[in-house]
Amino acid sequence: IVNVSGRPVQPGTPLLSIGQPDNLEIVADILSSEAVRIAEGATALVERWGGEDTLHATVREIDPAASTKVSALGIEEQRVDVTLDFQDGDVTGKGLGNGYAVFVRIVVWEGEDVLQVPISALFRNDGGWALFAWQDGVARRVPVEVGRRSGLMAEILSGVEEGARVITHPSDRVADGVEVVDRSTL
Repeated sequence: IVNVSGRPVQPGTPLLSIGQPDNLEIVADILSSEAVRIAEGATALVERWGGEDTLHATVREIDPAASTKVSALGIEEQRVDVTLDFQDGDVTGKGLGNGYAVFVRIVVWEGEDVLQVPISALFRNDGGWALFAWQDGVARRVPVEVGRRSGLMAEILSGVEEGARVITHPSDRVADGVEVVDRSTL
């Protein structure tokens, strides 16, 4: 119902909105700098919607125009509406309805057999990236080629092999050839 109170209305004023509760979609408000990495057809995970399981959705449309919105911190941001369709069929049986809040994670890239290290192991070295690998009790500086990165992990294209032990958060006292102690064995 658009107009709840009993009062005179002008001709053409909406009185009632009818929807299809078995045909819900999600419209996610995404930062424009993140929306450029999203592709139509991308998989999305719908979480924290009130139920225990994760629901699945697919990106149907990315709005071509952004709008300026003010964040809760008072920062102006460019936002883009991204429309997603549920893959799980009729989600109304799960209790979702129009205007409900959900958290959406959209897959922008995925790969198989990806070698990755924590971002905290990487540092800049001679214009590239490097890390310290733990080899027989000694730290070894190893130049690496970094691929894709998230906020926590980085893809390693070359430089170290699977199973290599790396030093995260190396202090200024860690250098190539310095003896290090594996604290996990203490």
